[in-house]
Amino acid sequence: MTPTASDLTADGGVGAHSEAGSWPPGRAAGGAAPRLGPAAHLHWAALAADDTVAGCVPCTGLEGEGRRMRIGLVAPPWVAVPPSGYGGTETVIDLLARGFAAAGHDVLLCTTADSTCPVPKARTMPAAVGTARASSGTELHHVIRSYTALERWGADIVHDHTLVGPVYASRLDIPVVTTNHGPFDGELGELYRAIDDSVAIIAISADHAAKRSETRIAGVIHHGIDVRSIPFGPGSGGYAAFLGRMSPDKGVARAARIAHASGIPLKIAAKLAEPAETDYFNQAVRPLLGGSVEYVGEIGGADKYAFLGQASCLLNPLQWDEPFGMVMIEALACGTPVVATPRGSVPEIVDHGRTGFIIAHDDGLAHALRRVDDLDRHTCRCSATSKFSAQRMVRDHLAMFASLLATTKPCLTAPAAS
Repeated sequence: MTPTASDLTADGGVGAHSEAGSWPPGRAAGGAAPRLGPAAHLHWAALAADDTVAGCVPCTGLEGEGRRMRIGLVAPPWVAVPPSGYGGTETVIDLLARGFAAAGHDVLLCTTADSTCPVPKARTMPAAVGTARASSGTELHHVIRSYTALERWGADIVHDHTLVGPVYASRLDIPVVTTNHGPFDGELGELYRAIDDSVAIIAISADHAAKRSETRIAGVIHHGIDVRSIPFGPGSGGYAAFLGRMSPDKGVARAARIAHASGIPLKIAAKLAEPAETDYFNQAVRPLLGGSVEYVGEIGGADKYAFLGQASCLLNPLQWDEPFGMVMIEALACGTPVVATPRGSVPEIVDHGRTGFIIAHDDGLAHALRRVDDLDRHTCRCSATSKFSAQRMVRDHLAMFASLLATTKPCLTAPAAS
């Protein structure tokens, strides 16, 4: 079914782009997507990692404001944008969409009809499907409807957060950027290697990029959050917090054992919705509950920030190389230090001895839980403000989009007169 104007919000009708032309110029419509040459594959290595400033100074400038772009965003169909509970990817997409629009660009977000992100939307399904019902057929249906809408709308560039989308888009006349939110190894590694000559691929941490094997990437951009909207917390609740999925990769049972060893109360807030999550909870986590270790369910929104803000620290004993840990920057924004294992992006987010402790072994982590009061919560908040703001994340993406389009599609819509 082809999307019509009724699939969009009132302020986001699908119409022809005011600038005709193909990418690159002179290419016949309907041909295969171009291969990105060396100029387009710019290595923006550690854009975010180097974005440190003296003092607690937010990044407010938005690169890419010089030319108005029509930016399409394709969200996965599993969770609404923004999410009501667990959903780091969808939180990022929501902030990007708002930020692109605030910077003066035209935005069309392809998502499900229950999404409330306040930008024009192409609604591909009545409601988010849920991760328990994820299937390639469902994602492909969502992707086809998304790109049909984006072609009719006249997108200059598409930022796709699905797996199927960048493969499908190779047949279309639209430049595509994709963010890999998962690992670069295994099946996903094969996928990204297959598309890296026609799609600009973003890694989300330096550690993530280092594990890309032979996959070419366009750059590294850390995620960001709207620090200004997150209240600073006093950390006076008398407990350490765990926040994430009920998964062995996240180290939930390990967190419970560490808390028992330290004598520090632990409150676990975790998504528990899929069969694998339930099995893990019943077999590995439930036997460790009791005494000072408590499971409080899944939380989101304002409740999440109140939970983090009252905690003495976030305990994050990861057991896999997570590409980026949104929960860690959310904790820092609340002023809450992070106690974590040195896996994945942790060393890029946590400044050992200043905004938390990075320790490999459980006995050291248990000892660290008793030392978090030595850390300054304002320093944690400052780190989130200066390095992990939504403004910085938006700016970095816009700069990349503008540079890619300058090498492939020089004709962009002129900025509206102010």
